[in-house]
Amino acid sequence: MDKAVEAVFASVPSAPRKRLERLRALIFEVAEAESVGPLTETLKWGQPAYLTEATKAGSTVRIAPTRTVDEVAVYFICHTGLVDRFRTVFPDALRYDGDRAILFGSDDAIDEDALAQCLAMALTYKRK
Repeated sequence: MDKAVEAVFASVPSAPRKRLERLRALIFEVAEAESVGPLTETLKWGQPAYLTEATKAGSTVRIAPTRTVDEVAVYFICHTGLVDRFRTVFPDALRYDGDRAILFGSDDAIDEDALAQCLAMALTYKRK
């Protein structure tokens, strides 16, 4: 893990940090399954961000706590229309924030199958 990213994870309280760690692991699992090449892990706007920089296959995915206690989000670039697509495919499986994020509260179950499909759409967004 990138040292700057590691420092951000270390600064997050335990409950949301565990969620973020699982989201990070899922992002890497999906990237491998989708053969998008190695992910670049960096910070964008002070948040852990995952880019398909080597292959340029996808759109950036970020993860971070929100301002709500123990809530975390998976952020997507809003102008891609990805969250609208996710909402169409999974209208009730996930909780959305406008056209930019999927939210998980401390008591929310994470539908990993639905989320993995959303991550796959993002990480392969630029493929022809």
